[in-house]
Order: sequence, then C-alpha cells, then structure tokens
Amino acid sequence: GGAPPCGRLSVALRYAYGTQQLIVRILRALDLPAKDSNGFSDPYVKIYLLPDRKKKFQTKVHRKTLNPVFDETFSFGVPFGELPARRLHFSVYDFDRFSRHDLIGQVVLDNLLEAAERGPDVPIWRDIVEGSGEKADLGEVNFSLCYLPTAGRLTVTVIRASNLRAMDLTGYSDPYVKASLMAEGRRLKKRKTSIKKNTLNPSYNEALVFDVPHDSVHSVSLTIAVVDYD
Repeated sequence: GGAPPCGRLSVALRYAYGTQQLIVRILRALDLPAKDSNGFSDPYVKIYLLPDRKKKFQTKVHRKTLNPVFDETFSFGVPFGELPARRLHFSVYDFDRFSRHDLIGQVVLDNLLEAAERGPDVPIWRDIVEGSGEKADLGEVNFSLCYLPTAGRLTVTVIRASNLRAMDLTGYSDPYVKASLMAEGRRLKKRKTSIKKNTLNPSYNEALVFDVPHDSVHSVSLTIAVVDYD
C-alpha cells in the first residue's frame, strides 16, 4: 500500500465505561484533494466499527471545501473487552448529487484502547489513504457462476477465500461463505458453505445452487459474504 495520502483526518475518542460505549468525535480534515471541476470537494465521512458493517454513521456533507470542520460525535455500543479486536474505519467521500459518490480515501484506526485513553480533547491525526485499501484490508473471495437457462438454475461455485482478517483471539477465523439471492433490496434465498476452522485461507470448492427462472434472471442480484462463525 504505497498509495499517496489524500489529506489528513483528525478524530478524538473516549470510552464511556458506564454505558459501554466508544464515543468518536470526528473533528476535521485538512488538504483534501479536489474532486470537482470547481477546484473543491463536498466531503463527508462514513464510519464503521469493524468487523461490523451493518451499523454505520455519517457526518453531514460540507459544501465546496478541502478543509472541512465536521465536529460531530457518534457512539458505538461495544463491551470493553472487545475493544482490542475492533477497528474504526473512516471513509472520506465526495458527495455528488447525480452520480456515485467518489471515495476520496480512508483511515483505519486500531489500538482503540490507547486512543480512547488519550481522552476526547486530544486530536489524533492520520493520513487519509487513497481508496483502494479496502480490498487489501479484508481479503478476497474466489468464485465462479454458471447459469443454465433451460433448467433455470444458477450455480455459484465457491472456490476459496484468501488473506482474510483474523476475527478471533487465536489469530484466525472460522470462515464460511454465504450467498444471497436479492431482488429489489430483499433477500429471496440464501445458501451457505461449510465452516472451515482456524484459517484465514479457506478452501471450499462447494457448489451453492439457486433456482432462478429464466424470466427473472435479469432482475436478481447476488451478494457474496464471508462470515466468521462464532
């Protein structure tokens, strides 16, 4: 990852023991790259507490600036003992009204315990790293698709996954792959592979079969997720 930095992001953290919450203050960003023809960007920040990607927060959009002051606070419920295994993921986007929002770059913050002990008044500055980091960060999954129109059958062959993130204290994960057939944002059917124990490079070679009538094959999509079995 020798990607050039795309500005800097400043955040501050504290941990509220009483309510078991990690409180994250997004302070500001400096020297963002200009993504729009007017020489500015319309930046906002999205934030996850990895490995959970369901719960996310985002700041307001700041118009026409490369040095936005966000000063917004968000809180994630997380037991104290889980903090060492969690990481904060900040993605800085350029808002675009008519097309897909551009990812400017991202920051991943670990050692959350130490960071939170510095307290809410000590800004933590990090380089924002160009946007392709996410792929390298979470590993890859290798699969093939085959559709037989005559039988109305879609076969997803899950071959393997590699370089997964360790999700357990052992330094490994117990990964399985879940394929979901989606239509209009709803999940119609799901299939799972077997679970592979204690590995970050599981081999599956398993076929997951879905019945998809020929007339609806263009209106469905497939979501592939790699999940750590707990």
